[in-house]
Amino acid sequence: MITAPAQATTAAPLAALLPARRGKAWKIGAAPLYGPRNHAATSRITDGRRSLLVVEEGNRVELYGERPGLAPYTPDVVADSTDPASVAVLATRAMRWLLADMDAETLRATESEKGWRQVLHAKGTALTEFGFHLIDQGASPRSAERPDGPGIEWTAASGAEWAVWSYGLGPNYTLTYEGPMSGLYGALPVLLPPMDGHTSTDAGSAFTRHLTDQFPQLRPVDADEVEFGGYRDLHGWIALPSRAELGDPINDGTRVCAQVGPVGIDFLLAAAAHLV
Repeated sequence: MITAPAQATTAAPLAALLPARRGKAWKIGAAPLYGPRNHAATSRITDGRRSLLVVEEGNRVELYGERPGLAPYTPDVVADSTDPASVAVLATRAMRWLLADMDAETLRATESEKGWRQVLHAKGTALTEFGFHLIDQGASPRSAERPDGPGIEWTAASGAEWAVWSYGLGPNYTLTYEGPMSGLYGALPVLLPPMDGHTSTDAGSAFTRHLTDQFPQLRPVDADEVEFGGYRDLHGWIALPSRAELGDPINDGTRVCAQVGPVGIDFLLAAAAHLV
C-alpha cells in the first residue's frame, strides 16, 4: 500500500506569509505520492493558480515550483531549517523571483495559446490589483501611460514619486522612483538582497559612499550611480539625475532617481507598505 509522505511543518507558516492574489490565500493541498525526495516530509501549498512543493529532510528545507509537464527535480529555493528565520527566507526568495518566474512561464504559454491581447489583459489585471492594494495602504494611485507601456504612479508621504510600469509583453514590471534620497530608506531594506557577505567600501564619490555606508549591498558603478542585485534576483540602480549635481553637498535630501526590475506582482503586493 502506497502512503503519502508526512506533512512538512514549514508549509503552513510559509503559506501564511505569501500574498493572497485576487483574494485567494495560499492553502495546504494534497501532497504528491511521489515527491522529489522519497520519504522526506512533503506538502503542497497552492493559491488555486500556482502550486509549490515544500520538502523537509534533515536540516534542509526545499521549495519547488510545480510547472506543467515537468517533474520537480531541482529545488528552486533552499533554506536551513535550524535558522529561526528559515520560513521568512523561503517566503522572501519565493516572492523575489520564483513566483515571478512561474508567472512569466504562464504568460508565455498564454501568448502561445491565446495571443498577445490576452497577455496584455492579464498584465493589466495584475497591475489593477496592485493599485487597489496601494489604496489599502493609504496611497492615491493614478493611471499613467508611456510609449512603452501603461503604469501606475503615486506620491509617497515623503513627496517622492513612485511608479510601476508594464512594458509590452514582458512578463514582469519595473519599479521607478524620483525624490529625496531619504525617501528610499524605508524601501531599500526590502528591495536589497540580504547583507550576508557584503562590506562597505571607501571607493567611489561622496554620493556613492553616502549610500554604501548605510547599505553595503550597494555597489558603486561610477561617481553618480550605485547598483545592486544580480542573477536570479532583483536588479536595480540609484543615481543622481544629472552629473552636474556631483559638486553639490550630499545629504539625505539630495534628489535621486532609481529603478528596480524585473519585479513580480507578488513582491510588489508584499512591499507596498514600504513604498508609500
